[in-house]
Amino acid sequence: MRQNTLVALALGFGMLIGSIPAAAHHSFSAEFDSEKQVEKRGYVTKVEWTNPHVWFYINVKDEKTGKIVNWGFEMGPPHGLQARGWTRELMQIGDEVIVTGSAAKNGSNRANARNVILAKTGKTYGAASSENQQ
Repeated sequence: MRQNTLVALALGFGMLIGSIPAAAHHSFSAEFDSEKQVEKRGYVTKVEWTNPHVWFYINVKDEKTGKIVNWGFEMGPPHGLQARGWTRELMQIGDEVIVTGSAAKNGSNRANARNVILAKTGKTYGAASSENQQ
């Protein structure tokens, strides 16, 4: 009987720990503002092809100051991007891109990408945005 109780407790604890990453996932409206649209053109500095969201970063030249600013863009999950024609190799460090999306509510240099145009091909790819999946 005691062994069954320990097994049940261990399973329950395992399920609790497994649910923590799911609870940490945010909704679009918790972080981004669909009323604050952004369009940025720059060069890719980093791509993080991970769950639950793919992130990429670009260096953008500030038109007023001429200073280079690094922006981070959240896209959808890898499977959502693959359904839209993305592969891990599609966007590479150094590629020029034009990104449209919704700015972060906190005013940081982050946004939720809606569409990405790859300058080398001129092709537009949907970013599997979570904006309309609330």
